[in-house]
Amino acid sequence: MTTTGRTADRAASEGARKGSADLLILALVDQEALHGYDVARLLEERSRGTIRFTLASLYETLYRLEDRGWIRGRWVEKAGQRRRRYYRITPVGRRVLAEQREDWARFIAALTLVAGVKPAWET
Repeated sequence: MTTTGRTADRAASEGARKGSADLLILALVDQEALHGYDVARLLEERSRGTIRFTLASLYETLYRLEDRGWIRGRWVEKAGQRRRRYYRITPVGRRVLAEQREDWARFIAALTLVAGVKPAWET
């Protein structure tokens, strides 16, 4: 079955998002400890609305990264607020992040060479 028009756009966007979820989340929690809502907000904000996760898929990814030992969650309670689980990258996660950044840099370079795709800030 082939996809056309908007369906193809959504399929491509979905595939790119799934393939980059680990990298994006690791990069954010490498900068500071964040809870899930902050991760979702920052992803959408920094991507200018291009990258959005449902909270269910975001938390599924956070739990998977934690199970792999790439991030560590810690419950924090503040007066007058619900307790929240804040996530921070681990040393293993930092190594994975460095490897993924290298892989993505090679992939983006290949897209530029083969398909003429350039980052939006270069157009």
